[in-house]
Amino acid sequence: MSGSVGTQVSASSSRTFLRIMAGVSLALALAEFLLAVHYHSQSIAAGTEKTVIEQFRTLYYSSAIWANTRWLGIRSEQAPTDNWSMQEIISELRPDYIIETGTMNGGTTLFYASVLSNVNPNGKVITIDVAPKVEDASKLPLWKERVEMVIGSSVDPKVTDHVAEEVANKKVLVTLDSLHTQDHVLKEMQIYSKLVTPGSYLVVQDTNLNGHPVAPRWGPGPWEAVQEFLKTNDNFVADHEREKFLLTFYPGGWLKRVK
Repeated sequence: MSGSVGTQVSASSSRTFLRIMAGVSLALALAEFLLAVHYHSQSIAAGTEKTVIEQFRTLYYSSAIWANTRWLGIRSEQAPTDNWSMQEIISELRPDYIIETGTMNGGTTLFYASVLSNVNPNGKVITIDVAPKVEDASKLPLWKERVEMVIGSSVDPKVTDHVAEEVANKKVLVTLDSLHTQDHVLKEMQIYSKLVTPGSYLVVQDTNLNGHPVAPRWGPGPWEAVQEFLKTNDNFVADHEREKFLLTFYPGGWLKRVK
């Protein structure tokens, strides 16, 4: 009799154990399912956010509002958010020199000079262009006091040697906005990166071209130059914190010199 009762107890215990294990397994499976749903939702949300950002960047660029952005009445042709990020960098670094390749009308040059004049009494902007259109900009007192106009190619050894000599042993910030082809920008980066002070920036403009996300038929340009440059140069890293306003024409182009 006792043997029969022991067998029944053992069978009952086994069934209870199996039920518990089945419950635990079901709970674990449910937890895994919920985690999968959670991370999938986060992925979708992140993907949606990125899509919205890129759509707005495309919309803003296509509107060409930026082409009529002015500083002191002179065309700057920049996204205001990029100029704002640049003034934050200038204010933080207080550079002795800002080197700008690609002058165009000179509005952006004047913007840099305006900010620099308030944080470094001796600061100066060197701007380089093969054919600048600065007739109006150059009439302003700020231009005469703070800007040096260098006419020539930004990769011409005569130009680069002159600039390198002038900024030697000074705190330097560089921004590139001239010919937007991969080869030209990469050559600029290789030359001017050497002049950037550790802790300062090499800002490569218009990395949004060639489908990043605008102008998909542009062809290899600044974005591709940046990617190629970073493959062989670990002195610089992309500082995405400078894209905090979400709208930027320089995605991945805010390169900080870290060593």
